[in-house]
Amino acid sequence: MCSCMVGRVSATLAPSRAPSTPSTAPRRRTRVLALPEARWALGATVSFLAGLLLDTVVGGPSWVYGLLYAVAYGAGGWEPALEGLRALREKTLDVDLLMIVAALGAAAIGQVLDGALLIVIFATSGALEALATARTADSVRGLLDLAPTTATRVTGADAEETVPTAELAVGDVLLIRPGERIGADGQVLDGTSEADQATITGEPLPVLKRPGDEVFAGTLNGTGALRVRVARDPADSVIARIVTLVEEASRTKAPTQLFIEKAEQRYAVAVVAATLAVFAVPLAFGADLTDALLRAMTFMIVASPCAVVLATMPPLLSAIANAGRHGVLVKSAVAMERLGEIDVAALDKTGTLTEGAPEVTDVRPLPDSGLDADGLLALAAAAEHPSEHPLARAIVGAARGRGLRIADAEDFAAEPGRGVTAVVEGRVVRVGRVEAHVGGAGEPGKTGEPGKTGDCMHSAGDGMHDLGDRMHAPVTGTALTATIAGGATVVLVTRDETPVGTLALTDRLRPAAPSMTAVLTALTGTTPVLLTGDNASAAARVAEATGLTDVRADLLPEDKVNAVRGMQDAGRKVLFVGDGVNDAPALAAAHAGVAMGRAGSDLALETADAVVVRDELTAVPAVVRLSRAARRLVVQNLVIAGTCITVLVVWDLVGHLPLPLGVAGHEGSTVLVGLNGLRLLRESAWRSGTAQEARG
Repeated sequence: MCSCMVGRVSATLAPSRAPSTPSTAPRRRTRVLALPEARWALGATVSFLAGLLLDTVVGGPSWVYGLLYAVAYGAGGWEPALEGLRALREKTLDVDLLMIVAALGAAAIGQVLDGALLIVIFATSGALEALATARTADSVRGLLDLAPTTATRVTGADAEETVPTAELAVGDVLLIRPGERIGADGQVLDGTSEADQATITGEPLPVLKRPGDEVFAGTLNGTGALRVRVARDPADSVIARIVTLVEEASRTKAPTQLFIEKAEQRYAVAVVAATLAVFAVPLAFGADLTDALLRAMTFMIVASPCAVVLATMPPLLSAIANAGRHGVLVKSAVAMERLGEIDVAALDKTGTLTEGAPEVTDVRPLPDSGLDADGLLALAAAAEHPSEHPLARAIVGAARGRGLRIADAEDFAAEPGRGVTAVVEGRVVRVGRVEAHVGGAGEPGKTGEPGKTGDCMHSAGDGMHDLGDRMHAPVTGTALTATIAGGATVVLVTRDETPVGTLALTDRLRPAAPSMTAVLTALTGTTPVLLTGDNASAAARVAEATGLTDVRADLLPEDKVNAVRGMQDAGRKVLFVGDGVNDAPALAAAHAGVAMGRAGSDLALETADAVVVRDELTAVPAVVRLSRAARRLVVQNLVIAGTCITVLVVWDLVGHLPLPLGVAGHEGSTVLVGLNGLRLLRESAWRSGTAQEARG
């Protein structure tokens, strides 16, 4: 089933390459029973359970439960049988067909129950694979909904026309009104606003946009109007490239998968050939037909890889269940296995190591303002109270957190890119970003790399001494520059045109971030790498707080993918931890990907191998430790299963293995490896010590 599912992934995702035709309707999430594979698997399971109940508990006519088992065979086995026959037509043989033959062989010698159970397991596995594929395709199509289907194009004499984004060409000029999504990647020609581009770069705060700055398709414009010249064809936009990268990564087979496919082919051919030989050779030497067939079917049963399959699955599934109880959703046994193989971690910043929301970290009133820190914060909160801007919410939240009285504001006005103005208790209060008050900071060509908030802040440094003079206070330009260089967003508060102080806001670091990075370092032997689309100073602040030394900032989604692939090309197995749409390609490209669940985008959640539902960072190294424990049990089980199969096969070939004893030995080994795997359901498996697991 795995081999046919790879083609299904490619076929399902392929239509999403066209980024010009996203639906404006809400994205539909594929329902489980909408999938044919799920309906067939459900039918097979219900029929099997009903037959098992009549056969072993209730009792009843044999033809009734025999018919129910037959329904289970048909419902669950027809698709893998058809795929196996198609593979035969292409001169290949896979384990799916071998399992169907084994199930039919079991039925032929009276072991109908064993065969039906095997069919049900395969059908359920295929349904889960189909569901995972459909959900991933849903998320990719949902990403395209971020890009608008139409845009307002400015023609000659300032005339406007609404056109499909698919028809936009490089050089077209677009009018982006307040609150609209930007229709194409381009450069601002005129206007000032702020753009929420967290989906592309991961920056937690809206980014100031002025003439010369770069904007991205699918990002949300703020309260100002912009004229934007299209710089890329819609099919080549950043958001379209994200979709393409996810598709390519989904079609890529891991080396482990390629090895398993080769092993499947060889094993299937060997077992079929051996079974035919076990049947034909004794028959050629005059053995009874029934005896020869019985020996061959016994061989087929004892050589069946059921025990080998269960040697792998119970430990991994138990680990998945244990992780689920502790708020980590691991999507498959393959994903659980990969988590234990990683030897280096790459971490996103915003929304992963940080909360993804600003908080007030410094309040600096001027000595001659007549205000203390609480008074300055209350004044700023009063002016910002009517605003819905993230910075405003943070300032108001900080004031409320201190229990401060927030006065009523009158004549409130917001100026895009510059801040807000309001009358508070008869005084005109203005709150805005520092760079908006510094002469020259907003001139084209002086804002650093387009689209990067931090660079815009740094560019304000030339005017800091001038600002310090205007503030005529110890809050000098040098101190203010240092605050901004530390990754903070600084806002200036004025009252009646006179500066009265500044507030510094930063993205809140998660309390568990330092301990998480330390444990990952111990587990992998390598300090994690920080990969972020945010500016270098903000990244450096977080890296210093978490003990990270390899910091790569100002990265677009494709840059994150290139960084991950570069590490993997060097022989590393990378764990990437992120949360946003911009992280999805890196999550797909990494050896294993973990997404933060609470604020994670749909695409990131569907692309990742595991989701930390409650955003507990300590769960990331914990699930890695659990995966390593599962892999050790897999090795133990493979030794047990391989030994049992070898003994039974040799017994059947050189002696006379009674069918009941063969079934007992085969099923006994299956039960034994299953029980061994269930050890990981214990609570102690999750709490096992970091040092012990790291040595494993």
